[in-house]
Amino acid sequence: MIPVPGFEGRRVAVFGLGRSGITAARALQAGGAIPILWDDGEAGRAQAKGEGFTVEDLTAADWSDFAALVLSPGAPLTHPRPHWTVDLARAAGVPVLGDIELFARALADRPKDQRPRVVAITGTNGKSTTTTLIGWVLKSAGLTVHVGGNIGVGVLALPEPTPDAVYVIEVSSYQLDLTTTFAPDVAILTNISPDHLDRHGGMDGYVAAKARIFANHGPDGVALVGVDDTWGQQIASDLSDRATVISTHPSQRAEGYVAQSGAVLKDSELVADLTAARSLPGRHNAQNAAFAYATARALGLDHDAALAGLLSFPGLAHRMEAVGRLGSVRFINDSKATNADAARQALASYPSVFWIAGGVPKTGGIADLADLFPRIAKAYLIGDAAAAFAATLTDTPHVIAHTLDAAVAAAAADAASAGGDQIVLLSPACASFDQFKDFEARGEAFRAAVLALGAVPETAS
Repeated sequence: MIPVPGFEGRRVAVFGLGRSGITAARALQAGGAIPILWDDGEAGRAQAKGEGFTVEDLTAADWSDFAALVLSPGAPLTHPRPHWTVDLARAAGVPVLGDIELFARALADRPKDQRPRVVAITGTNGKSTTTTLIGWVLKSAGLTVHVGGNIGVGVLALPEPTPDAVYVIEVSSYQLDLTTTFAPDVAILTNISPDHLDRHGGMDGYVAAKARIFANHGPDGVALVGVDDTWGQQIASDLSDRATVISTHPSQRAEGYVAQSGAVLKDSELVADLTAARSLPGRHNAQNAAFAYATARALGLDHDAALAGLLSFPGLAHRMEAVGRLGSVRFINDSKATNADAARQALASYPSVFWIAGGVPKTGGIADLADLFPRIAKAYLIGDAAAAFAATLTDTPHVIAHTLDAAVAAAAADAASAGGDQIVLLSPACASFDQFKDFEARGEAFRAAVLALGAVPETAS
């Protein structure tokens, strides 16, 4: 745990008692604060009481007595309208903070020569893989590395800082909205595409939230910016020569890093041959590798150590994860692809796929993927989006399978009948909440259905 100083003996309101909220309360208490907790759900309040925290209805609290409000990233700061705790805090002149800001303040409280280094990653797609990949590369080189934040372990639950440590943390737009002093040593923006627009009041608000990762970027900081979209290009331009750009379009630029399927180039020179990296297929994974390579080099690793880490990366569950093989058919679990842009990366990685898609659709559906439809041997549509996706795929072979189990069985049979090496790809382009509690549960259900057919797990093949 990372104790949070600066609030010794003072009351701090904490709203939202999920993973980040309860962890923030523990960290505040460890730093000497008096956390006052509340949650709309009885389960969260019961857990807090069970741990001995003070639980107080914040609707009736004296807000003039609070030093700060620590807000769960799940509660809206601005849109569709501010959470009621935000209104009360602002009326009383109480600052509204999040767990990433508390983390930043805890590190800043240490003498400069005793502070660990911080790598922070945000973006619409690819941030979890990039975060995990960077952590793997740095750990493989023998560094003391702690990985968490919006992925895995909450940031304040990570081990207490030591001068030799490197924190590699994924940060969401919700978390960045609650930061004011956060200044990572290496700040990474993978890409931006429309997402969470209701929570940010539109695209401008969403882009501004993502750009906050560079808000306190000093002359010694490293900024790595994906520039495959216009928003990333503008952010890189605003940072001027402080940004190192990373693209997947070699025809558009010679400077910076260019990621191609199976290779990473720097200033037009090959720096990483990824053809042997089984867990990094496709241009999007090459771009993730470029972010990891650039980070490793910025933190002092030599070329050989950085490359060795990339080539040994085992991959991440539910992100282009090979889960099994049945004869010549491989099954790929990309359940994390909860929007069309994420599914694009998977579809573009294979010349032909038997594609399982559907769930709760995002705005725009899959129309933007039309240029990749020729790669789809057949689509198997599930969940709420099935009918709408079928209407979009009028000229592409498809069937409404309704359930994931049925889709896996049908896709496996068709892929086997096609002969030769084939790919069955779950890359839903949708949220999971119509049939599963989250994308992890959907991915595990896919794995179970594949193995139930008699497929051999990839790790055993």
